Amino acid sequence: MAVKDRVEAVLNVGLRVPSIMLLDVLYRWDVSSFFQKIQRSSLSNNPLFQYKYLALYLHYVGYILSLVLLTLPRQHLVKLYLYVVTALLLFAGHQVSRDYVRSELDSGYEGPVYLEPLSMSRFTMALIGQLVVCTLCSCVMQTKRIWLFSAHLLPLGARLCLVPLETIVFINRFSMIFTGLEVIYFLATNLLVPYNLAKTAYRELAQVVEVYGLLALGMSLWNQLVLPVLFMCFWLVLFALQIYTYFSTRDQPTSRERLLFLFLTSIAECCSTPYSLLGLVFTVSFIALGVLTLCKFYLQGYRAFMNDNTMHRGMTEGITLLILAVQTGLIELQVIHRAFLLSIILFIVVASILQSMLEIADPIVLALGASRDKSLWKHFRAVSLCLFLLIFPAYMSYMICQFFHMDFWLLIIISSSILTSLQVLGTLLIYVLFMVEEFRKAPVENMDEVIYYVNGTYRLLEFLVAVCVVCYGISETVFGEWSVMGSTIILVHSYYNVWLRAQLGWQSFLLRRDAVNKIKSLPTASDAQLEQYNDICAICFQDMSSAVITPCSHFFHAGCLKKWLYVQESCPLCHAQLKSQAPAASASNSETNQSSAGQEGASDENKDKTQSEDGDDDEEGSAGQEEDDGATSSSSSSFLLLNTKQTECCSSSPAV
Repeated sequence: MAVKDRVEAVLNVGLRVPSIMLLDVLYRWDVSSFFQKIQRSSLSNNPLFQYKYLALYLHYVGYILSLVLLTLPRQHLVKLYLYVVTALLLFAGHQVSRDYVRSELDSGYEGPVYLEPLSMSRFTMALIGQLVVCTLCSCVMQTKRIWLFSAHLLPLGARLCLVPLETIVFINRFSMIFTGLEVIYFLATNLLVPYNLAKTAYRELAQVVEVYGLLALGMSLWNQLVLPVLFMCFWLVLFALQIYTYFSTRDQPTSRERLLFLFLTSIAECCSTPYSLLGLVFTVSFIALGVLTLCKFYLQGYRAFMNDNTMHRGMTEGITLLILAVQTGLIELQVIHRAFLLSIILFIVVASILQSMLEIADPIVLALGASRDKSLWKHFRAVSLCLFLLIFPAYMSYMICQFFHMDFWLLIIISSSILTSLQVLGTLLIYVLFMVEEFRKAPVENMDEVIYYVNGTYRLLEFLVAVCVVCYGISETVFGEWSVMGSTIILVHSYYNVWLRAQLGWQSFLLRRDAVNKIKSLPTASDAQLEQYNDICAICFQDMSSAVITPCSHFFHAGCLKKWLYVQESCPLCHAQLKSQAPAASASNSETNQSSAGQEGASDENKDKTQSEDGDDDEEGSAGQEEDDGATSSSSSSFLLLNTKQTECCSSSPAV
């Protein structure tokens, strides 16, 4: 059953590709220039080329037929192709019959065919070919009336009956006319089938729109026609034909530089119409999806497919290509200009793919550095991918600078690749810090501050690049050529990549400043209070040599509580709101906290006396304490990783 579904899916896509190719050909065909060429040639007196408006109407009829073929249900589409195959087989049968008659006329032999070896050989080959055609037509049309497809056997029967050769020529023409009449009769009997199909389709579409709406109808057609896969297959066919045409007309070997130019010009030739441009967009999307999927599989193996991220499906790269192509008027350029422009657009698309790969690898690398996983193979895969993302964008920037003159616009283009390398460098630095902390017995002080400054550095560089892009776009709009599309892109870029980044970055800074002020406003626990409290930090599960006391009388490490306040402004234990306190209030709260801590210490001593009478409970408690001590290093690194990702999310924003 699965094989049948796959075959149906392949047929659903493959049988619709010719309709898009026909649309592409009709878009390329200029009727006016075609008739101008005809008028200059010897065909100007042909009656078929005298009616220009009739050809124009046929041009639009071709569009309608292509759209009908594109949207036709799969069952009817299969039937239509079977009818076309049958017609081609009948034509092939008559071609075989005509060639046989011509060969007999050339030989001039009118005797029995079994007496002349060459005549017998020609007759046998023609008979076998005609029988194969009849059998295939019967199988394709799923009928046992094989005589319906046997008209082209009449010349062979006449030759076997020793009919004169001049008469066999007329018999061959009669068989062709008879087959043509059969085709006309078949078309006449099915003349109302397209009307009935259109009527049924209109009724179903009206019901879907009335019940579910127009958007649901569009999504249904999108899924049934599998448009992304369909346009990708169409573009790959065009590209393969272009490459085949080039190599079939050249005998000399091609150099490496020539191959790169051939690749770009072939892509440029295959995106000269809106249909081929859409095909290139979907092809790039699927290539990006394959690269990102391979990246996930390289890092995590089969576990990568359990939690799929909808943002890493290649859609961003395809949309980027489409926006840049529409904004620059790609399909209206000449082939050579289109090839050079495509090289820049594809560079931007590849840079976007590398950025998506970094977004996939960054949390995995940081989580691997914060965990206690000692698998060298996992660490090798993570570090090797990061090194690739560090070197390859820089190499791309170097290569494109070799082909084009360096200016401000090119600097903006390659800045994304440079920023990707800088982000990878920051990720590797944080990974190294995590690994150093893992091998140390005590946690590194101010680790979160170091990570915040590393992340903030390349976020600031991203912001400066976005500001430069906006300034350059505004200058081009004011002093250069103004366009609606360019102005819209500048406005969207200004909002998402400048305003939102500045706003979220400032909010992240204020959040950290408020957290530091709150920690400074809290009283510090004395040695006597820590001895009376006699517990571990509830955040990192480590012993406390110093701590701060919250208004709700809970003890925490100052650094741990500061990290917690980056996430939310409440106590980690009782979820009471933590607000900044004045210095006087802090002193009074300190005395209150000391008395409350003393009371809690006395109650804890009473509890310890009670629990010391129960030996089993005391053993369980000590075992639990050992487990907590064993998990201290991992828990500290995990919480630091959580705080790092939260800070990074606060300082980032969605990009166009």
